[in-house]
Amino acid sequence: MKTPVSRHALLAMLTLSTLALLGCGGGQTGAPASDAASAAGAASAASGPAAAASAPPVSVTLVRAQKRDMPVLLEATGAVAPLSSVELRPQMTSVVTQVHISEGQFVRAGELLFTLDSRADDANVAKVKAQMVRDEASLADARRQLARSRELLAQNFISQGAVDGSQAQVDAQTALVAADKAALDAARVSLSYARITAPSAGRVGSIPVFVGSAVQAIQTTLVTITQLDPIAVSFSLPQRHLADVLAALKDGGSEVVATLPDKGGEVKGRLQFVDNVVDAASGTVKVKARFDNKAGLLWPGAFANVSMTVRTLKDAVVVPQAAIVISPRGTIVFTVGEGNKAVQRRVEVLYAQDDNAAVSGLKPGERVVLDGRQNVRPGSTLVERAREGGGRASGAASGAAGGATGRAASGASGAGAGQGKAPAP
Repeated sequence: MKTPVSRHALLAMLTLSTLALLGCGGGQTGAPASDAASAAGAASAASGPAAAASAPPVSVTLVRAQKRDMPVLLEATGAVAPLSSVELRPQMTSVVTQVHISEGQFVRAGELLFTLDSRADDANVAKVKAQMVRDEASLADARRQLARSRELLAQNFISQGAVDGSQAQVDAQTALVAADKAALDAARVSLSYARITAPSAGRVGSIPVFVGSAVQAIQTTLVTITQLDPIAVSFSLPQRHLADVLAALKDGGSEVVATLPDKGGEVKGRLQFVDNVVDAASGTVKVKARFDNKAGLLWPGAFANVSMTVRTLKDAVVVPQAAIVISPRGTIVFTVGEGNKAVQRRVEVLYAQDDNAAVSGLKPGERVVLDGRQNVRPGSTLVERAREGGGRASGAASGAAGGATGRAASGASGAGAGQGKAPAP
């Protein structure tokens, strides 16, 4: 016996079936929506190179990477310092009786500079000499007495004790004469202090004393003598260059060029000294170079720009520094690839000097974008234009991009808002 189905129950069953069919339909439409989203993401990821390729050509100047030796040149600001500068002070208290030099004069080692009043020392030397003459006479008499005593001893007229006494007199007088000679040497040393001579060759500075000036021993400065030829220039270099500088010093000292300000000229010298400690406060090491200064161009206390080649990078790949772009992803350059398309190349700067830089990551002869790089993106079509001053930097023809120069120029002017900014790699 079948249970009758009410009308309301039948309607409920039909409603549930409809909802189930709608749910299945929704699951089927979800898959196409997901595929569309994936396709959109892929299109967005490829939009950069595609957009660059479809953009107008970019007008640029090109240079070729060169292979050559590049010297590593260190530059610093140094101060001229004399090899020796001596302050002369008297070793005795006296009065100046003569000044034998003038200010600014060049003197030789041993040349007489000042004479002091030495009358007291002269008298002392004479006194010691007289004392020594008296003692020498006593010594001679003691020796005669000793000889006579020995003769009497041989004839048994005196005892051995008398001879020994005579010998003691001779020894005492000999010692006394030796003491007189030492006292005479000391008196002559004191007398020599009255003559003040130059300890080394150099230029005389200002003279603050005159004839009649009283001077105090070891206190009064008579004059300063400064050696000017040869002369030194002291400067400091960063700690990172210490190994190169020490290697240059072992090889006999690299050539150092000192350039004076205000067109004062150049002087060439040799590296002479590297300090034995690095300054912890500044992270630098003191260095000194020696120069011949016969012309007198270097003056103590003056400043000079110093340059020194410590080593040479053999067969380095060199490009202009202006072609290098610093981006968030590293240091890059743009090169010309197939079809005159821009190719982004990551490089490492090994050494930079003036307008050039030695880099790794490039091959010699590769064409590198110089001017106009701020408008270049990876995949951009490049059109080479002549550099200022005439001529093409790379010598390469524009090729497939010929006839598009006008569009490239208008594209570059339209991108003027981006000039001066490094392109994102």
